[in-house]
Amino acid sequence: MPLGSDARSPASIAAILFDKDGTLIGYDASWGPVNRELARIASQGDAALADRLLLACGMDPVTGHVEADSLLAAGNTAQIAHGLVAAGSPCDIADLTARLDRLFTEAAGQSVAVTDLKALFARLKARGYRLGIASSDNEASIRQLAKRFGFETDLDFVAGYDSGHGTKPQPGMVLGFCAAIGLSPDRVAVVGDNNHDLHMGRNAGAGLCVAVLTGTGSRESLGGDCDYCLADITGLESLLPTRIAP
Repeated sequence: MPLGSDARSPASIAAILFDKDGTLIGYDASWGPVNRELARIASQGDAALADRLLLACGMDPVTGHVEADSLLAAGNTAQIAHGLVAAGSPCDIADLTARLDRLFTEAAGQSVAVTDLKALFARLKARGYRLGIASSDNEASIRQLAKRFGFETDLDFVAGYDSGHGTKPQPGMVLGFCAAIGLSPDRVAVVGDNNHDLHMGRNAGAGLCVAVLTGTGSRESLGGDCDYCLADITGLESLLPTRIAP
């Protein structure tokens, strides 16, 4: 649904840049177990410390709830590692970052998609849309997830925090996508479940910023920064105009 009377029109959109976690895959089902494992790694097996680390980074260790825009919801691997060490982890930051990157890449094999991603990407591609993913995860894990769910050939662009385009909410990933596909930012819809996704889109001058409710964000937390708020990414098919494949 559009938020506010001045919501932008989808009419000029020709490309879609998706966030990954909480957008293409459901956050709770995919990342709850991973967050507990990263806390175990960072605490070196100290259960009490692991709970404190989770709390410090935005996850309730009892309920598993992750706060919107918290470090676990929105941070990249390096930021999470720094946050864990600042909260009391005895690990070396560089070693912890490398271990978390391996954990996150392996986790792609257990991710739970919010819909049939292969079919959705194929339909959007057939309508003429250029498609990309911009995630705070590492690039290897994004590509592994795309391969696992069978839509890697429909992607025009992939960027992780380690791909050289900067990190969210900086505009670099959107601008890198635009450079790769030869379109201006006003032709791009940025889709994500957290405000750092939406702020990235705004900072780049994206034509649309679309929020989805399959991650840690809520209609209340996202409403001030998006043009449209959808239950999930399948709503894009009715929101965006039909295009003819080039």
